[in-house]
Amino acid sequence: MLDRFTRYLEVQRRFSPLTVRNYTRDVSLFVDWWSRTAGEAFDPRKVEKEHLREWIVHRSDDAHLAAASINRELSSLRAFFRFLHREGLIEVDPARTLNALRTPRRLPSFVPESRMQGIVQECTEQSEEPDFERSRDHLIVLLFYTLGLRLAELVAINIDDFSADMRSLRVVGKGDKERLVPILQPVSEQIVAHCALISRQQICKSGEKALFLTCKGVRISRSTVYRVVQKALSEGGVKGKKSPHVLRHTFATHLMNGGADMREIQELMGHSSLQSTQVYTHNSIARLSEVYASAHPRQRAAELPRQHDDVDE
Repeated sequence: MLDRFTRYLEVQRRFSPLTVRNYTRDVSLFVDWWSRTAGEAFDPRKVEKEHLREWIVHRSDDAHLAAASINRELSSLRAFFRFLHREGLIEVDPARTLNALRTPRRLPSFVPESRMQGIVQECTEQSEEPDFERSRDHLIVLLFYTLGLRLAELVAINIDDFSADMRSLRVVGKGDKERLVPILQPVSEQIVAHCALISRQQICKSGEKALFLTCKGVRISRSTVYRVVQKALSEGGVKGKKSPHVLRHTFATHLMNGGADMREIQELMGHSSLQSTQVYTHNSIARLSEVYASAHPRQRAAELPRQHDDVDE
């Protein structure tokens, strides 16, 4: 049953390997828990909505999961029971009317423009004797920031995904949805220079098409890319969270602050819903609030020390 579900996710839903693995793990955890609780082999026909509610309590109290993590697991279970119902393996879908938990809305973390300018400058500096890893790592940071890519999207880039003039990139995002992202001329030139460096130093001898390689000429791993970004942001003086997704948020926030249309940002980032893009308006409003609070005369007046008249004792 679980094997059929996994195959369905891979072939019909065409989910990424990471998503398939997460869905399969979530469902397996529920199946094992249900079997232990019921004292019998798992039977989806006996699963009721109340069992799913008990599972939520279990994951919250015993596993100490946050609401967002529980909601992700619930998405996996909804997909599983929807599949079983469609296949005729259950008559009633117990997860159909199950509501997600409320989660606090958090503003995406991003790097301020003043801080990002220094990081970009570091990544675009030319050296007389280019080093492969240095060139690669700088280009990784630039593509995250100038193209708004997800981690999986960047790792998956092949050289033939670029247009002939290197001014646009074909990106395959979530659900195998394709989008075309324009590339700024200076970034395009840096991509060309990096490809030339790979060829000149004979980094890749196996015919690997990936843009980002290890020194052994194989496609770079997600964990290596994560470390590259963490190092670059740390050296750039960024406080707080430091990850590829922070650079993706920075890309969108800076576009929004620069006056870009929300629909255009949605298309560039590959969001299926405009609601996902609208969160960046909150970042812009938060930034405006900071500027307003620091610049408005009434705020400055409030920060001045109060003047007290002399009072006779």
